[in-house]
Amino acid sequence: MNKNLYIGSSFDDFLEEEGILEEINLIAIKRVIAWQIKHAMEEKKLTKSEMAKQMKTSRSSLDRLLDPNNASVTLDTIDRAAKIIGKRVRLELVDAMSDRQN
Repeated sequence: MNKNLYIGSSFDDFLEEEGILEEINLIAIKRVIAWQIKHAMEEKKLTKSEMAKQMKTSRSSLDRLLDPNNASVTLDTIDRAAKIIGKRVRLELVDAMSDRQN
């Protein structure tokens, strides 16, 4: 009988065993933030040039922010973008085990 070792375990368990869970979570968070900012810019009809000017940054810095695969963006950059689109950033530290219990 061929038993699958992963039956009954979660995908998070698998990613953790592979040592990539935290990296995957950070990538997912960055993709959501990039999507939210891009979507809000479209709703407000803000071009990248206008957005960068209001943020007092370069267009290339904004491009890094909007790149879903670029995780090297500072909280300051995210916060400045959020303010321009009428949002605010909320960060929270949670117990590492709290996600695992659900």
